[in-house]
Amino acid sequence: MDLTYFRTFREVARRKSFTRAAEELGYAQSSITMQIQKLEREYGVPLFERYGRQLRLTPPGESLLVITQQLLELYDQSKEMIANQVSGTLTIGTINSLAAYYLPPFLHKLKQLYPGLNIQLYPDSEASILTKVKEGDYDIGLLLDQYPADPTLSCTSVREEQLVFVAPLDHPLTQQSDIQLADLGNTEFIVTEEGCIYRGKFERLLKDNAVALQIGFELGNVEAIKQCVMSGLGIALLPRITVANELTIGKLAQLPFTHNQLSMDLQLVLHPKKWMSQPLQAFIQLLTNQPAE
Repeated sequence: MDLTYFRTFREVARRKSFTRAAEELGYAQSSITMQIQKLEREYGVPLFERYGRQLRLTPPGESLLVITQQLLELYDQSKEMIANQVSGTLTIGTINSLAAYYLPPFLHKLKQLYPGLNIQLYPDSEASILTKVKEGDYDIGLLLDQYPADPTLSCTSVREEQLVFVAPLDHPLTQQSDIQLADLGNTEFIVTEEGCIYRGKFERLLKDNAVALQIGFELGNVEAIKQCVMSGLGIALLPRITVANELTIGKLAQLPFTHNQLSMDLQLVLHPKKWMSQPLQAFIQLLTNQPAE
């Protein structure tokens, strides 16, 4: 069986879509369908099933995916060791804020080092990243969390990342020289979606201090949150890296409030038995060798 079929199967499983897999691999959708059908005939079982518009793996498909990931990783390893060729695919799971505001320059440097490398970046939730690193879906994960994010994984802290409160320039709280937690209960917040690690930290802090959280808007996109704050719709708690530019040029104001519970570690996570390809080693080195800010 051609390894191409297994790569296609893995991509469909990751994307949960024949169409998106075809776009990523540069094939016609009919070619994707044909390859999956051939695999299903080969194994004599259906590998995917549909529930409405949702595509998901069958139990035999889940078992084959585990084997496929091991097979393709061994193949890439053999090429690198025997033919000294550095290509293949590097899959990175990360949260949206890091994908948009932190990783692009590192990915650019990595691509310069390994032009033949296929880099796949998957924005995901923190919990899903940890699960998929454990299961081998992601070669590496990057997230913001308390260190270590998961003691069963190899976790490396890259740097501390502060969470900051940002407000429109004319917000009343920007006129105060000292802000207490109680002051934050008197204004509306624009928050990230439920399940976000730093939203959860903030909610626990308020609850522990008997301060109510007033939610005006709940948005799943950091850029949308920033635009709403600039429009005067409320204040927000975000990683400083996501608002550094707006603070520098004066489009947002940072409120004078800090708390030791509102800092997180930007960390990378790996499976402890993960094979370290040259590109993966180089990527880790790029991330961990940065000067402290």
